[in-house]
Amino acid sequence: MEDVLAVYQRPYDPRYPVVCYDEKGKELHAPFPGRDPLPPQPNTPQAGQVRQDYEYQRAGSANLFLFCEPLRGWRRVAVTPQRTAQSFARQLQQLVDEDYPQAEKIVLVGDNLNIHGKWSLYDEFDPAEAWRIIQKLEWHATPEHGSWLNMAEIELSAMGRQCLDQRFADADALSQESTAWTQERNDRAVKILWQFTAADARIRLRRLYPIIDTKT
Repeated sequence: MEDVLAVYQRPYDPRYPVVCYDEKGKELHAPFPGRDPLPPQPNTPQAGQVRQDYEYQRAGSANLFLFCEPLRGWRRVAVTPQRTAQSFARQLQQLVDEDYPQAEKIVLVGDNLNIHGKWSLYDEFDPAEAWRIIQKLEWHATPEHGSWLNMAEIELSAMGRQCLDQRFADADALSQESTAWTQERNDRAVKILWQFTAADARIRLRRLYPIIDTKT
């Protein structure tokens, strides 16, 4: 925990951007034939919103990878068919080569999910390519049961309220809406103001710290 909190206290440095990452599953729901959504109508309940039938057809699911740099106010969302080590490795490659090609090292903060590891790169790429990507990354993991320390969860929560709280018939529709939401927040450079520090933790989470008897 203190390792992650120390990372969050680092001053902003574009050469060493602090990037948090997480993922979220989303079920896809298509309308029944003949029950397409109705456009917004004035003077109706929930005016201004698309009206949908309460029944739907299951259309599988998709996964969303989210990367965000809280101090810069930047984020990227990628929709993938599944959450696998290989798809995670490809996202890391894009992070290094396309999102932050000029960074000396990207400081990564994420949880301990089974696909979140350097080994995922070797599972997808040849050893030379995997090692090239690893050399550009500095890894920091939140502790077990401490995923709340990952600022990407804050961003996913905002996305859930502002973008994902609706039905998507397929992955393309989900991707289009996610891209629009991401672009709008990036244009406004929405940042995350993190205020919880190690000093706060030592006061509020005393149960996690040993009690040292200084009298002996």
